[in-house]
Amino acid sequence: MSQPAPPSTASGSQIKLIFQNVTVNYVVIVTELFIGLFMLPFNVSHLGQSAYGLWILIASVTIYFSMLDLGYGVAQVRFAAKYRAQGDNTAINEIASTMFCVFSGVGIVTLGLAVLISLNLARFFPLSAAQVRTGQVILLFLSGYVALGFPASVFGGIVNGFQRQYMNGAVAFITAILVALVNVIVLLSGYGLAELVAATTGVRILSYVAYALNAYRVFPALRIRLKYFKRDRLREITGFSIFILIIDLANKLNYSTDAIVVGAFMGTSSVAIWAVAQRLIEIVQRITDQLNAALFPVVVDSSTVQRLDRLQKILIQGTRLSLGMVVPLATVLGLLARPLVMIWVGPQFSGSVQVIYILSIVVALRVGNATSAVVLKGSDLHRFLAFSNLGMAVGNLVLSVLLVRFYGLIGVALGTLIPMVVTAVFLVFPAACRRVGLSVWKVAWKAVWPAVWPALIMGGFLIVRRSSLQYHTSWWIIIGHAMVAAGIYATLFLIALDRNERDWYFNKVKEIFRRGSVASAKTDLSTMS
Repeated sequence: MSQPAPPSTASGSQIKLIFQNVTVNYVVIVTELFIGLFMLPFNVSHLGQSAYGLWILIASVTIYFSMLDLGYGVAQVRFAAKYRAQGDNTAINEIASTMFCVFSGVGIVTLGLAVLISLNLARFFPLSAAQVRTGQVILLFLSGYVALGFPASVFGGIVNGFQRQYMNGAVAFITAILVALVNVIVLLSGYGLAELVAATTGVRILSYVAYALNAYRVFPALRIRLKYFKRDRLREITGFSIFILIIDLANKLNYSTDAIVVGAFMGTSSVAIWAVAQRLIEIVQRITDQLNAALFPVVVDSSTVQRLDRLQKILIQGTRLSLGMVVPLATVLGLLARPLVMIWVGPQFSGSVQVIYILSIVVALRVGNATSAVVLKGSDLHRFLAFSNLGMAVGNLVLSVLLVRFYGLIGVALGTLIPMVVTAVFLVFPAACRRVGLSVWKVAWKAVWPAVWPALIMGGFLIVRRSSLQYHTSWWIIIGHAMVAAGIYATLFLIALDRNERDWYFNKVKEIFRRGSVASAKTDLSTMS
């Protein structure tokens, strides 16, 4: 007889867990951004532009191997959270063992594909004989890391399903630091690209041991055995993962085809202009969308134990906080787009300014509606979400192809915006409201309006000040205006809340920073009145 799984964190401090998960995610993101800013020029200067380009080229090939995940990565998190909520240790072990076997097979397929590609590398890319040999070594090392990562992801899925993402984040943070240090040591020691990739990949592979240890810490009863492989479990997981795969494919279609459309109809110079706007939007999205990843296992947990009240709180609070993070950033980016582009990449990229205006709205809708998508994905409405996203992706492609002929880059941006508005406002958001038993107007009033109207006043300040930025622009001036605007928004956002909600937020912040363990906290997300 199996021991019961640990009790749901819904009775503990779920707020503190979410805060820890999101905070560590941000620490990892900021660390990786700063390391990337330093390591890129360092690596180019020591390897040379040609060798560094070869590294990036081969690494881009291995990125496509991630599609072999087939949606099982998210699915295993979902079922780990579900059966944890039910206290079913046997089911968790069967899910983990089944996925370990499946992912081991995927890893073998990955290695096979890597070998085939390495043997034909000269046919795919115009490389010299020396570059082919180095490229083959790099490809096999990187592919080995990816292949081992498939079965190792089972351990990460257990940790995430138990709502302890911060533990995986801590491993990612330490790994990023160690990889950077090894990178510097190898190049300063005079070694080349092949040795660099071997050493850094070795560090990353060792990190899998830490992820496994984390899984056994959060779930000591974890047993991965061949006897626990169950075809019924595989069918159960596949019934969910196939729709996650559709969502992922739709997202790739949404986020990747715009540049292809621009390149096909307008040429590579226009792609570069589009890429400037897209890069800024991606940074905003990455910074502001960490909360919703942490909410997914919480939604699964709440849906499993049929706590509609908690789902209502998650939808309202998650939407409000997501909008509270993305709206001010998107507003600042949109209204300061011209001086920002001028100082960052120069006037030759001024064509990206109008694209940024439109895509700022897109990213605000995308992140603001993310909690609704998480609620649907985590509470058995993943089919609806999958086909809604697929429809949005197809609409994006069709409209972009039609409008680019008449309006150029603006047409492609509008082709992205229009399906996003239709899907977010008329499909996904209303469906999430129905799922939690609340009216659209109530959620809009409690979650959307308090996050939106402060941006109108903040935007007025930026519009008044924008004219002075056209002629006296520096990074410090832009940052200073952005900080003042953020202060205006934060003040108004707190004013927009009623007294009980403000008190609740402040009390939660005090609880988060209060000394003591997570288990000792007494309140959670569902206690708000």
